[in-house]
Amino acid sequence: MTGRSTDTQEDVHAGRQGHLLRERVKELTCLYSLSQLAHRPGVTLQEILQGTVDLLPVAWQSPDVAAARIVLDGQCFVTAGFAEGQPTQTARIVVDGRERGRIDVTYLKPSPPQDEGPFLKEERSLIDTVARQVAMIVQRRQADEDASRMHEQLRHADRLATIGQLAAGVAHELNEPLGSILGFAQLALKCPGLPDAAAGDLRKVVAAGLHAREIIRKLMLFARQMPPRKVPVSLNAIVEDGLSFLESRCVRSGIKVVRQFDPALPDVEVDPSQLHQVLVNLVVNAIQAMPRGGTLTLATTARDARICLVVEDTGIGMCEEVQKRIFLPFFTTKDIDEGTGLGLPVVHGIVVAHGGEIGVVSSPGRGTRFEVRFPCLRS
Repeated sequence: MTGRSTDTQEDVHAGRQGHLLRERVKELTCLYSLSQLAHRPGVTLQEILQGTVDLLPVAWQSPDVAAARIVLDGQCFVTAGFAEGQPTQTARIVVDGRERGRIDVTYLKPSPPQDEGPFLKEERSLIDTVARQVAMIVQRRQADEDASRMHEQLRHADRLATIGQLAAGVAHELNEPLGSILGFAQLALKCPGLPDAAAGDLRKVVAAGLHAREIIRKLMLFARQMPPRKVPVSLNAIVEDGLSFLESRCVRSGIKVVRQFDPALPDVEVDPSQLHQVLVNLVVNAIQAMPRGGTLTLATTARDARICLVVEDTGIGMCEEVQKRIFLPFFTTKDIDEGTGLGLPVVHGIVVAHGGEIGVVSSPGRGTRFEVRFPCLRS
């Protein structure tokens, strides 16, 4: 009897050890597979999270009735059949000291009690380890994205600096011959007995020269060769004055103009002519974005120590890819006779030169909203 009892105890012990070994193998396999998944080329974070969820049930003691879920920043990744209300083992996902989500493993059917409800203590260790691994993956992805974004910003700044230097040089070189062309064309127009055809051609030369001079002026502004002359002004007055020149064009285009001005708006310290140019460029862009009519809303407000100007249209809108490029010099989606690709870069340059910011929100078919923010005038 004693020998048989000893054999039974050894069998139970061996069975227990074998069971623990199998569980350990499943845990290590899960962690190894997670590592392989995270280092797969081109895999997205969403694919990693869904793949991790799919790996988890197999690593638990009763994989046939186990289900898993990962919640990260409000996004949910689950296996089939996952349901609330069952005994659940949970681990928090903490990234840079902030809780961003959690991992849940649950059994869909009643299971015998173990170390932690129906779960083993080894499973507690595993789910905590997986949560730390997921947090490290998220942290690493964020660091990569931040580095990529910073690199792109540096490249963008370098491009702008190069274009600015080129623009300044081109503008200076063109100013003198362009002045001569305009001067001689205007003198020729004053010649007595000038045939009508020749006079018409000369007027076209003058008009083209003035248009070229305006482009050069925009290049000079973009290259910051013309510093702003700041004085305290009323933003409401500047906007109203600009609209007086543009409202008739809006009417002809079937565009309703809505004013939403803050009557108690403090003054802002800006160059009036440059602020007028900002308004005109934004309004003209809005008009061109509404070829079949629409509503143009201009609003002013004071918020967070900033004076804000909003120009919003109900036009064709822009996709995200276009929005990323609208402040790049010479980028335009318009026909060659409608735009030079300098309007919005000049607007951006003027706003930044005044210590301000400009933001845009747009989507195709839903219009565009530009918001320009200037610092409040110091008292």
